[in-house]
Amino acid sequence: MIEKILKSVEKLDKKISALEKKAAGETNELVKTAIECDELLEGIEDEYEAWEIQGTEIEKLKKLRDCLLEDCEKLTPDEKVFLARHPKRPHIEDFISGLFTDFFEQKGDHLFDEDKSIFGGIARFHGIPVTVVGHRKGHTMEENMAYNFGMPCPEGYRKALRLMNQAEKFGRPIITFIDTPGAYPGLEAEEHGQGEAIAMNLAKMSQFHVPIIAVVTGEGNSGGALAIGVANRILMLENAVYSILSPEGFASILWKDADRHKEACKLMKLTADDLLEAGVADAIVKEPVGGAQRNYEEVFKNLDKELYSHLKELMTLSPSGCKSERQMKYRKIG
Repeated sequence: MIEKILKSVEKLDKKISALEKKAAGETNELVKTAIECDELLEGIEDEYEAWEIQGTEIEKLKKLRDCLLEDCEKLTPDEKVFLARHPKRPHIEDFISGLFTDFFEQKGDHLFDEDKSIFGGIARFHGIPVTVVGHRKGHTMEENMAYNFGMPCPEGYRKALRLMNQAEKFGRPIITFIDTPGAYPGLEAEEHGQGEAIAMNLAKMSQFHVPIIAVVTGEGNSGGALAIGVANRILMLENAVYSILSPEGFASILWKDADRHKEACKLMKLTADDLLEAGVADAIVKEPVGGAQRNYEEVFKNLDKELYSHLKELMTLSPSGCKSERQMKYRKIG
């Protein structure tokens, strides 16, 4: 249902935008004409009436859009999975440009290769030097192909660990962005030590003395997500999901039928609300009705507030206290 609603809303948004631009253009013309020659003011009345009609149509379309979006306020788990995977949802590069300043990208694992599905570097957050690292997806098919659909190979996780080790050395807080279907399951990844790379990240992140905040922005599945998710605080966007594997994989294993993925979504307790209740997530970041893709700026504003609040709190802890708190969090999760 939500897919049909969002397609209808997208068409309405385009029409509203076109009418608003047209109306604004005509208004500018009216003002220009009035300034040039007062004698033409009488002829403006007819044009102004036409502009008013457009304004009325815009308001009607907005009301129709709002009515459609009302059905998106209470979503089922499978509908949240759909939104978590939406191709127009903001990704790590969008969050970096919207939340951080002075970003400097760092590439390569300094062992073998550069994995584009992990993106990271050094930046400032409210003037605080931080290390930012996360999964990278694209907004187009070409970008998704280049970034392997956000599925890292061992080189990606080793690059992430290299950046985090650097942050530990210089005392910079770490902020990670999780959005992946899982680690790449290909033969080459296994040959290069996929399991060892993920295990090493888990072990090292549990020992860091700097604050770590993980933000689940889309889908976070399996060890591929957890490999950069061992954090003091886990924040989740309202329609993000976080689970042991994808709903399709869960259904395939449990019932030998991937088509039952919607049923699996309910059983897996993978939504932000479920995970906040279970004590896995520490905060939920509100999204616009209909998903984060509808208004990036609103998402950035809400996330900025949550990130800053948690980071300031964590920075009051001693290095050993920061490490101990993180370890205790995962002992409680079990």
